[in-house]
Amino acid sequence: MAPKRKPNKLSGTPDEQPSLDPLLASREMILVAGSGGVGKTTVAASLGLAAVQRQSGRVLVLTVDPARRLATALGLKAFGNAPHPIPNDVLEAAGLEPRGELHVAMLDTKAGWDELIRRHAPDAATREAVLANPLYENITSRFVHSHDYLAMEQLHDLHASGEYDLVIVDTPPSRNALAILDAPSRMAEFFGSRLLRWLTAPYRSRLFTFASKPFYQVADRILGSRFLQDVADFFVLFQKMEAGFVKRANEVEALLVDPRTAFVVVSTLEAAPAHEARFLAESLHERKMIVGAMVANRVLPSRLASTAAIEAANDLAERTGRDGDGMIAAAVAAATGNEHDTVDRVLHQMATRFDDLAMAAEHEVDRQTELAALAATTVVVPWLSGDIHDVRGLGRLACHLRGVADQADSS
Repeated sequence: MAPKRKPNKLSGTPDEQPSLDPLLASREMILVAGSGGVGKTTVAASLGLAAVQRQSGRVLVLTVDPARRLATALGLKAFGNAPHPIPNDVLEAAGLEPRGELHVAMLDTKAGWDELIRRHAPDAATREAVLANPLYENITSRFVHSHDYLAMEQLHDLHASGEYDLVIVDTPPSRNALAILDAPSRMAEFFGSRLLRWLTAPYRSRLFTFASKPFYQVADRILGSRFLQDVADFFVLFQKMEAGFVKRANEVEALLVDPRTAFVVVSTLEAAPAHEARFLAESLHERKMIVGAMVANRVLPSRLASTAAIEAANDLAERTGRDGDGMIAAAVAAATGNEHDTVDRVLHQMATRFDDLAMAAEHEVDRQTELAALAATTVVVPWLSGDIHDVRGLGRLACHLRGVADQADSS
């Protein structure tokens, strides 16, 4: 006989699911963050759908995650820096009723840098010299955290343009998301760094040029003619744009702590993602940034660990298997047309292993409670039937985020 498990007394979930509608309506920018594999990109896209169903405005979903999953989910072949509208008839065909307009975009590093240089260059000569520098593309594509800084620049532009009532940003996995948040200050620090002074020293000191000439000659033989000179040329030109870069960096930092901006942290309730979500939320609090909501995704129903569920599993284990009466297995076998012995073994295995599922559900309840303490609102999204790979699936998820989910999804 299978050992009986004593049920734990769990607090029930509220009858009314919290909604992210108020958060979406009260903010101008939402940054969605979380560790990899928790459904963050899908949640970001669904938040866009949730917003346009509730609000009559223009909503943009911007992904800065290099993985191009958002395009696939929205049925698009590709999109880039320029916002791309999703026609309302596409949303309506998926059973949605949009009141607003949904647009999507994804950060294009090359196009972003070109625009950055055009904006911050003090004059046309500097602009053309930078863009024509033979190392420009290579340096900017490999520039540490350049993708992060460009993301912050684009956020600033989109917010300042006033074209969108709400911008929703899908960030990279959480530790990288923090790199994005710190990118503006790092860019400002770079202009005062020892590295930049060293790179541009040949232009500031004749003595340095004379003393370092043998080094440059050796380097040129190893790395190619004028390699270090080209590097120095580029950063001298880059330094001329310091005022513009630093000014914008300060503006972006102010935007991230502005009350009109909030973060939505997404996590599953497994141990590692939940730990990462806690780390991220606490880091945001330390930076004086607003954690508007936690989204617990792909959550097991807490009722699996209820007294009734555990007692039912114990009863089923007793009535199946070698010591069982065979009546339940016989009834199921007759209904399904399968062999009695096979059905009996399956039912017994399910009943005896139900304990693992119940324990997992209990642990998830505990982790949900811990994460809920880090945000004003916590929304729970259950495991949904089928993969989310199209607009209709995103719409179903959006319903859960709005607190109006169909009960069939959570069964």
